[in-house]
Amino acid sequence: MSNRRSFIKKAVTGTAGVALGGSLNAMSAQSYSKIIGANDRIHVAIQGLGRRYQAYLGGIVKKESNVELRYLCDVMKSQREKAAEVVSKAFPNTPILENDIRKIIDDKHVDAIFMATPDHWHAPGACMAMQAGKHVFLEKPCSHNPREGELLVAYQKKYNKVVQMGNQQRSSAQSQEIIKDIHEGIIGDVYHATAFYTSKRGPVPHQKETAPPEGLDWELFQGPAPRRPYTDDTWNYNWHWYGWDYGTAEMGNNATHELDIARWALQVEYPEKVEVNSGKFHYKDDGWEMYDTMEATFKFSNNRTIKWDGQSRNGYSKYGAGRGTIIYGSKGCVYIDRDGYKLYSLKGELIKENISLGIESGNALGGGGNLSTAHTINFFDAIRGKAALTSPIDEGVVSQLLTHYANIASRIDDAFEVDETTGRIFNREAMKLWSRTYEPGWEIKPV
Repeated sequence: MSNRRSFIKKAVTGTAGVALGGSLNAMSAQSYSKIIGANDRIHVAIQGLGRRYQAYLGGIVKKESNVELRYLCDVMKSQREKAAEVVSKAFPNTPILENDIRKIIDDKHVDAIFMATPDHWHAPGACMAMQAGKHVFLEKPCSHNPREGELLVAYQKKYNKVVQMGNQQRSSAQSQEIIKDIHEGIIGDVYHATAFYTSKRGPVPHQKETAPPEGLDWELFQGPAPRRPYTDDTWNYNWHWYGWDYGTAEMGNNATHELDIARWALQVEYPEKVEVNSGKFHYKDDGWEMYDTMEATFKFSNNRTIKWDGQSRNGYSKYGAGRGTIIYGSKGCVYIDRDGYKLYSLKGELIKENISLGIESGNALGGGGNLSTAHTINFFDAIRGKAALTSPIDEGVVSQLLTHYANIASRIDDAFEVDETTGRIFNREAMKLWSRTYEPGWEIKPV
């Protein structure tokens, strides 16, 4: 009973969500109400039941959210079953387990879909959902390539749906506070941001062609991507590092978050020039096919610069933390991360800090916590017209484009200039990677 009360208290204060599997096990179905405002209820589905989906449950389960979880969808049978067991401890209804998201999109009773699939599914799934009248909570990266970002914005404008991008730090009260202060001149004229991420990812196995694991719909997993035989161990997270069919490397996987904060703070959009230095420098004989180290520099026309420093497989925290963003101005600097911020003078003296009492996972796989819960609730409030989105898709697409620029520069091993009014690249080789090859019949049609 004490555990149950603790979970409810955390959910009400917006701090539930970390290790939600354990927390939900302590919560009885009776604590979740379906009584209030039935006509105002939002019926939702979750597509993708791997490491991220539990981060949404803290917001969905709240009584005042008045949400019914109608579907759990995943192409892997065991993931559907595990997720059903988790949510059964907290939700009074038993969600329908579904393999194919297209069947859920066709259900007129579904109002909104949370999409937490591998990267290559994000934009195609979101566009299909919007076309069918659904609102979308779209996990990062919102797109697999720059062209998909353009299409997402076009679909959102045409179908007028609420589309929240899953870069949840935008829902941090501390980040909102200090970004407002930065815009009002608290550190003078801002000119530079360093965004960083450090991880200790180990070696991954070499791919070997084999039969798909039992219960995996490999055809549906591939979805928009060109067809190829299954290789072990693709489906369980390693799709991030096995080439460009499904993933967007560490830039799309993690840099999205900190680069979004940097761009927000500096009030910039498209850069003039992109330069990178990247490579695979660790566990050189393993199956990892992407860069594991990336330094990227984005130069903007107003003499502002953003630098990305990403180390996927070297755990040394050169900035004293695993991830974060440092904003430099003429009168001082600010360090910002998911916990809050610290404001420093030009002499390096700490002037002010505001650290959250909540918890949001930083480097753990999947993540979740108070920011994810707040981001989810903001999504519901925006659907009801009660709040503006904290991360609308047209903003998210611009931040995501920075990660695509870096990936493209790395792949062609060359710097390039960008049209700062359109975002298009002045490099023919680079523009060949503006879109991708799709499995016939899975292309996103322009609207």
